[in-house]
Amino acid sequence: MRLWDLIESTTELAPMHKNAQKKITRMRDVGGLDRNYHLNRIMMAAAMADGVSTKAVNSPADTWAEKYNTAHPYTDQEHKMIQAAMNTVPTNGNLVSGDGKSKEADDVHTISPVPHNSGRIRKKRA
Repeated sequence: MRLWDLIESTTELAPMHKNAQKKITRMRDVGGLDRNYHLNRIMMAAAMADGVSTKAVNSPADTWAEKYNTAHPYTDQEHKMIQAAMNTVPTNGNLVSGDGKSKEADDVHTISPVPHNSGRIRKKRA
């Protein structure tokens, strides 16, 4: 392979690459504001698709985070570190959830479905 084969053309896809890679789709979000977020949503929807139909899948096009990055600190100290960083680097952001302790959702299983071992471990006899 020559170096030229590795260099992408700035105007269009090289014929050699078109022949080697079929069905290439170029895309971006409407307005071209956040390609990474858009690609993430596209790949999540693609994972839900059946590969047979081209109908839209039951997935929201965007989420509450949408065009924002999110930080999820575990401790008050980490939360203060994020706030200090946001006060250092110009940032447009706000606290989305309160300072309360985290709590499992009501539908989360709190009892193991696996029966409890009586504590005895059977030793393998030689």
